[in-house]
Amino acid sequence: MSATTYLPRRPHPTLLAFCLIAAVFLAACRSTPPPASDREQPVTLIVSAASDLTYAFGEIGRQFEAETAGKVTFNFGSTGQLAQQIEQGAPADVFAAANVSFIEDLERQGRIAPGTKRVYARGRIVLWTRADNPLRPESLGDLARPEITRVAIANPDHAPYGVAAREALQTAGVWEAVQPKLVLGENVRQALQYAETGNVDAAIVALSLVVPAAQGSNGGVQGRWTTIPQELHRPLDQALAVVKGTAHEREAAAFADFVAGPRGQEILRKYGFEAIP
Repeated sequence: MSATTYLPRRPHPTLLAFCLIAAVFLAACRSTPPPASDREQPVTLIVSAASDLTYAFGEIGRQFEAETAGKVTFNFGSTGQLAQQIEQGAPADVFAAANVSFIEDLERQGRIAPGTKRVYARGRIVLWTRADNPLRPESLGDLARPEITRVAIANPDHAPYGVAAREALQTAGVWEAVQPKLVLGENVRQALQYAETGNVDAAIVALSLVVPAAQGSNGGVQGRWTTIPQELHRPLDQALAVVKGTAHEREAAAFADFVAGPRGQEILRKYGFEAIP
């Protein structure tokens, strides 16, 4: 009886072609990067910041973006109004206030991420007038002169720089004479705009907002200013913190670290902020 020999079957040509196509397709899938929509996108932080920080934080934000993969969007306004927005649930990852008391209030309400509060600088107020203003007030006492009829400050009901302006006028003994002349801005930046446009004779505003124009770095109206002695008002110790509940706590903490770190502090000093004693 003869042995039977079995020869291996050759794969059907159609099946072989299918297998080759499948192999090529799988290899392509492994080597093709995922679509842009599926890749991890840079986090965009929302930073609610006091108006006196407009120029300083603008530069800090650009530097932070250049040195990290993150992005920053700023919401500038009166500290009190920004705090109220956060209380009402408005989106914010970081809150930078013009006075530490607002951070402390939110902290007591449980709206600040634990351990993230930090005082980052001290602000200064100045008496500012346009360079072409012939009145040239040089002190708070000069604001009581009858020829000076309109003086702008930030609204002290919700703006720390307005509170400091009011305290300085009271301590200088001219509050009663100047109060009828006051024009209130919603924030300290608006108070400066009133003076820049000539709608008021003078303004008590943040040093950090007038320094850039003097340096020719923001195209603003040229003016003269006198720094108001700190002894006339309570210190403007400014603080920031990460807002509790943010989905980007790690990135928000990195931004806070940058502001409080050497590079951020260098930029703040450039705009007239002082280190906390």
